[in-house]
Amino acid sequence: MPILEKITVADFRNIRLQELEFSPNLNCISGNNGEGKTNLLDAIYYLSMTKSAFSSTDRYNFRYGTSSFSICGTYLMPNSLESRFSIQVDLTGEKKVRRDDKPYGKVSSHIGVLPVVMVSPEDISLISESGEERRRFVNSVLSQMDREYLASLQQYNRLLQQRNRMLKELQTDRDLLSVFDSRLQAYAEPVYEARKKFTDDIRPVISEYYRMLSGGSEQVDVCYRSDLEKGALADLLASSYEKDRILKYTSAGIQRDDFEFSMNGWPIRKCGSQGQQKSFLVSLKFAQYEIMKRCCGFAPLLLLDDVFDKLDMNRISNLLSMVSGSDFGQIFITDSNKVRMAGIVDRITEDRAYFEVSAGEFRLSGGLPEDEDLPEA
Repeated sequence: MPILEKITVADFRNIRLQELEFSPNLNCISGNNGEGKTNLLDAIYYLSMTKSAFSSTDRYNFRYGTSSFSICGTYLMPNSLESRFSIQVDLTGEKKVRRDDKPYGKVSSHIGVLPVVMVSPEDISLISESGEERRRFVNSVLSQMDREYLASLQQYNRLLQQRNRMLKELQTDRDLLSVFDSRLQAYAEPVYEARKKFTDDIRPVISEYYRMLSGGSEQVDVCYRSDLEKGALADLLASSYEKDRILKYTSAGIQRDDFEFSMNGWPIRKCGSQGQQKSFLVSLKFAQYEIMKRCCGFAPLLLLDDVFDKLDMNRISNLLSMVSGSDFGQIFITDSNKVRMAGIVDRITEDRAYFEVSAGEFRLSGGLPEDEDLPEA
C-alpha cells in the first residue's frame, strides 16, 4: 500500500512552506480551530485526487497574496520502491501533475494511483443536501477504482452539456438530438451498472461497521435510485423530448441518480440524531475504505478530520479500536483536543506521531504529558 513518508506544501491555504515526515501507522495532528489542521489533510487529499475535498474551485486554495501553490509527496509504493508525486497549480487554473518528475499525459491518469478516503464534518452534506452531493461521493469512490467508469462519466457529462446547449436553441434538430441520445445511453449504462453494483457491495459493509461503532442499536441501509430502472436511456429521452424542449435542459438520465440513506426504514435525515448521523457517515466512509481495499489489493490512506466531534467516548473508543487493527493502513487524525486524542491513541499503539499546528506552522510534538489525566472511556 502507498505510505506517505514525507510531504512538502507551499502556499496552500494558510500553509506558507512546510515539510513534514510521517509515521507509517498513525499520525495525530492537534491545534485550535482555524490553525490549519484540516488544510494539511486537504493537501494530502489533493495530492491523491488532484482537487480539494472542500473547494470546487482552486481560487480558494491559494494562500492570500500568492499566485500559485504546490504539493509534493514521497510515497513508499506497494512494490517497495519510492515514488515522488507533485502538483503545481497557478492562477490560470493549469495543473502540472508529475510522478518522479515525469508529467502525466492526462491529469485523470493519476486518479486511483494513491487511493484515499477522507472523513470530515463536511460529510454531513451527504445527508442534508441534494443528490448531487451523494453522486459526487460515489463518483469519487468509483473513479479511484475503475478507470472505465471515470472515462464513461466524463464522456457522458460532455455530451449532456452539448445536448443541453442544443435544447436552449430556438430551433432544435430532433434527428441530431436522437444521435446524442444514443451516445448518451452508451456511456450511461456502464455508469448505472457500476453504481448499482457499488450499492449492493457497500450495503452489508456499512451495516457491519455501524454495528461495531454504535453497538447495533439501529439498522442502517442504502438504496440506489435511477431513471434507468425504468428502461433504456435513449427511450426515456425520446419520450421526454417535448418536456425537455420546454424546460431547455435534459430531465432524465444518470445526472438525476440518488442514494437514499435510512435508519430502521426511515430517512436518516429526518429520524437520526446528530450522533447517529455522524456514526452513519463514519460507517459509510469506512465501508468505502473496505470496498476500495478489496478492489485495489491494498489499504488506502485514511484521513480522519475532527472525527470525534458529536461522538460519545464509547463510540470514539470503538472507532479507534477499529482503525488500530491490521486491516487499516496509514492514518491521519485531527482533533482540537490533544489530551483527548492522545489519551485514547496512546492506549492503542506506540507506533504513532504527534504534530501541533499554529497559524499554518506544524511541529512534531510528544504525546500525552505525564501529569495529564486520561479521559474517561
